[in-house]
Amino acid sequence: MILSVKNLCKNFGDTHAVKQLSFQLSDGDITGFVGPNGAGKTTTLRMMASIDEPTSGLIEIDGRSIISNPEMAREKIGFVPDTLPTQDDMTVFEYIDFFARAYGIKPVRRRVLVNDLMEFTNLIGIRGKLLSALSKGMKQRVSIARALIHDPSFILMDEPAAGLDPRARIELRELLRVLSRQGKGILISSHILSELSEICSSTLIIEQGAMLKFGSIEEITHNDVTHRRLIIRPLGLLEDFSNFLILLPGVENLVVNGKTVEFDFAGSDDDAFELLKEIVAAGRKITEFRFRQQNLESVFMNITKGEVQ
Repeated sequence: MILSVKNLCKNFGDTHAVKQLSFQLSDGDITGFVGPNGAGKTTTLRMMASIDEPTSGLIEIDGRSIISNPEMAREKIGFVPDTLPTQDDMTVFEYIDFFARAYGIKPVRRRVLVNDLMEFTNLIGIRGKLLSALSKGMKQRVSIARALIHDPSFILMDEPAAGLDPRARIELRELLRVLSRQGKGILISSHILSELSEICSSTLIIEQGAMLKFGSIEEITHNDVTHRRLIIRPLGLLEDFSNFLILLPGVENLVVNGKTVEFDFAGSDDDAFELLKEIVAAGRKITEFRFRQQNLESVFMNITKGEVQ
């Protein structure tokens, strides 16, 4: 099953919150949704969940529009918003049972379903607790249980790890892996890029409502970017080597770090090979020559400007 977004746009007056956004999600994939504050992530998620209508563009599940058929969206998509449950006078059981009733689930099946969901999200032990007495991590689990009531094919999550303690984040990560193994496609918005790298198979990066990159984690972190960090360990005096190196083409922001020299290199792999040849031809001896491995954080910092609309 494929959830496709094609040329999606959303305007609020003169503000273009989402601009010609196109990507797709497959069942079983976990996709990280990344961007600065105000980039349009929440607006995009709300349109995909059929809460807000787009100004233009398409959102389809296996070729069928959820814009013209929002009931299909509510059947196939579960949404975990960034706001947690606020019904303070309801217990965990009452809250989940209420939404099961709203989906028209019959009493006998509903009792089994609610209990199964609470067990799956580790809420059985607090089923009688009021929502007002729950920690943020437990409230997040309640939100996820609510989103799973109708067994959706896709789950959209808006900053689910925000404000969670380390244990709650680890437990959330493991829960997402289980959902992925069950075949559910997950789109998760988050600012915790190191954790997205661990659990996501692909990443979508946007800024000011427009797409900057979309692809697998491996593709995004290995593709050439404008600048990469090159590390060289020379034999001999570091200061002398640094003074030689700084004059070569493509070398920027050079620093000495322990026994190595590091710098931003503006060039391709072929350019790096030419640099290495020039160093050797000059009679310089080196024992290490490598690029620092890119991660999602470094890619994000390289391609975004931190601008808001």
